[in-house]
Amino acid sequence: RPDPPFPLREDRRQSVSRQPSFTYSEWTEDKNEDDFLDLDPVPETPVFDCVMDIKVETDPATLTVKSVGLQERRGSNVSLTLDMCTPGCSEQGFGYIMSPREQSAQEYLQTASNILTEEELHKKALDPFILQAEFFEIPMNFVDPKEYDIPGLVRKNRYKTILPNPHSRVCLTSADQDDPLSSYINANYIRGYGGEEKVYIATQGPIVNTVSDFWRMVWQERSPIIVMITNIEEMNEKCTEYWPEEQITYEGIEIIVNQVIQADDYRLRLITLKKGEEVRNLKHYWYTSWPDQKTPDQAPPLLQLVLEVEEAMQSAEEKNAPVIVHCSAGIGRTGCFIATSVCCKQLKSEGIVDILRTTCQLRLDRGGMIQTCEQYQFVHHVMSLYGKQLSRAAEE
Repeated sequence: RPDPPFPLREDRRQSVSRQPSFTYSEWTEDKNEDDFLDLDPVPETPVFDCVMDIKVETDPATLTVKSVGLQERRGSNVSLTLDMCTPGCSEQGFGYIMSPREQSAQEYLQTASNILTEEELHKKALDPFILQAEFFEIPMNFVDPKEYDIPGLVRKNRYKTILPNPHSRVCLTSADQDDPLSSYINANYIRGYGGEEKVYIATQGPIVNTVSDFWRMVWQERSPIIVMITNIEEMNEKCTEYWPEEQITYEGIEIIVNQVIQADDYRLRLITLKKGEEVRNLKHYWYTSWPDQKTPDQAPPLLQLVLEVEEAMQSAEEKNAPVIVHCSAGIGRTGCFIATSVCCKQLKSEGIVDILRTTCQLRLDRGGMIQTCEQYQFVHHVMSLYGKQLSRAAEE
């Protein structure tokens, strides 16, 4: 494998080498020691990730690192921290030339792979040090904000530095072709199992200024399912409540909530969308048991949600329309959900799983997907649980 994109300082390694907050959940009613693993909870003290200040032709060994937090668009307290790196670049004529660092990152994302059998998956899920080392090799692939030169764009982004990667971003149809802001939404098409195009859309939690844009996207893409993995408030606002109690109209799209079904870990809204003479059905899954930048206490609820959404997709009227998934920034919990969904299909179809390859594919489509090392470990635990379920089903 290529060397890590940048050297990790020793104090940073220590800051992330903590046990996950979730427990390795039981698979059967017989609570044998081999069936689950209890892990110590994560301390409440925050972990500060790094921003790398990098200049062209700088020796990587002399890079300076400073701890920063990513602030919300409206200047609130620190609400999201992530591993952000701004690589150096050079220009030649009117063309853009990737720096060696950027080229190395792209090559890694396009080629990295670690295929695991079911047995290897179980062993790896129990080794946090191997997972940490692997996670920190994966380039984040964030977008340089300088790539966007659209006046007023700041009003449409929840976080200043979480932007959609240009090549895969969702573009809204607009009557005003001369206004690029009207076609902009912070969302990316995400590939699915086998590299299938536009299986998902990963997006930020809507803000007040983008609720209309969000519903325009839902209608434009003919999406039959929305998966929301955040609370409205978590210390501060994480997502605007963009759906009505009963009925509302945005941009000529009438949204009618017909029924609300309360499950153990999520709330399902059955929604009807109307525009003109056309009527569509939409399912809105609101998963509320996942704390921001951390992981759930147990794996089964997320796995159950992934499998139920997959089943709903199979019975949806729109077979080839993308599932819209969002949390607050649209990269952490959103990345975990989509990675689990893709990997479940692979494990069921092939009997093997490549979580590293899947993570790289997600980050090529939208930078920063699966935001923290703890979330990366959690995906491995969820997949290990799913492997056990498949084995038990085969035996029966």
